[in-house]
Amino acid sequence: MTATSDVTIVGGGIVGLATAYALVRGQTTVPGKPRRQPAVTVIDKEQDWGTHQTARNSGVIHSGLYYPPGSSKARFARAGAEAMYEFCAEQGIPAQRTGKVVVATSRPHLPRLAELARRGRANGVRLSEIDGAELREREPHARGVKALLVPDAGITDFAAVARRLAAILQAEGVELRANTELRGVHRESSSVVLSTTTGDIRTRRAVNCAGLHSDVVARMAGSIPPARILPFRGEYFHATGSGRDLVRSLIYPVPNPAFPFLGVHLTRTVDGSVHIGPNAVPALAREGYDWRTWSAAHLRSLARDRGLRTLARKYWRTGAGEIARSAFTPMFVRAAQELVPEVRGRDLHPAGSGVRAQAVTSDGTLVDDFLFTEDEHWVHVLNAPSPAATASLLIGRDIAARASSPWSG
Repeated sequence: MTATSDVTIVGGGIVGLATAYALVRGQTTVPGKPRRQPAVTVIDKEQDWGTHQTARNSGVIHSGLYYPPGSSKARFARAGAEAMYEFCAEQGIPAQRTGKVVVATSRPHLPRLAELARRGRANGVRLSEIDGAELREREPHARGVKALLVPDAGITDFAAVARRLAAILQAEGVELRANTELRGVHRESSSVVLSTTTGDIRTRRAVNCAGLHSDVVARMAGSIPPARILPFRGEYFHATGSGRDLVRSLIYPVPNPAFPFLGVHLTRTVDGSVHIGPNAVPALAREGYDWRTWSAAHLRSLARDRGLRTLARKYWRTGAGEIARSAFTPMFVRAAQELVPEVRGRDLHPAGSGVRAQAVTSDGTLVDDFLFTEDEHWVHVLNAPSPAATASLLIGRDIAARASSPWSG
């Protein structure tokens, strides 16, 4: 039997769930047309919601400091953070506006720090510049020549947010299909039929929020995506013993502007623990959460990818350094010690890892902003990097608006 839906969302991470939330809560409308609630279905191949990128990150609510003014990241981040704080307060989900410091550990980093301050101010971010002594007043164990203090950054548990969204959606009558993998797509007149492991779904519009598999889903839907997903694993440690007392809030390095990664940072999480990481190493499978997990098909695909070869030639030194930090814990510890010299390897223990779905174009460019493509039936979310979790409620509204016109009115 074939089920029917107005909008079907492929992918039950925080962005997919937030899109469904926007659709059923009436947070998107078509001007001049009456509003009706659509029939919405969300499918995910995992047993639980928000299993991958949503649950495997540092839990930081970003403020909009890093992003080029005018970018989608900048547009979503600041207002998205406030929407997340508000949602967490309404739903009783722990969230703390801890503030963070971005630390220039040496004078050569000062021009980058000044550029971050310029971007932050252009994006409407509250910030102040503090010297080394003021940094030590706020974070007694951190060391640097200068830092930016960003008071509106904070922390939450994005997996808890995803679970709460799923509970709200279920109460609103959304069909949530866990353990449901997309196997094929074909078009029928004014709709598309999604073949899944739990039966077919006929839908007027479909939204691809498949994260690590978003380019695969796009091709399955008959699209030629402008970028492919390259999975990067980020490994974390948690601090024990005296290491737990070295961090009050969030301590970040000045990032390398060549990469859409923020570098190894130290985060006090909502449960009071301290996490350190992540690095950024190419994963050997789309869900390659450790070096032992690999996919022959994925590796063959990487070997044939011209964009990846270009990327590797350009950044091989940086990549080799990241891999070395992954293989040799003392090198990882030294990266943390640049910010907090008292960090000791004996106090650090592996805390799992996440895999980031990074879009890469055919010429080897790392896509550094949100990337959406659309056709008659589909909205494809092909790159949703940080601050995607932070701004998921606003991003969901944007995606819902793109998907809304066939059923509104």
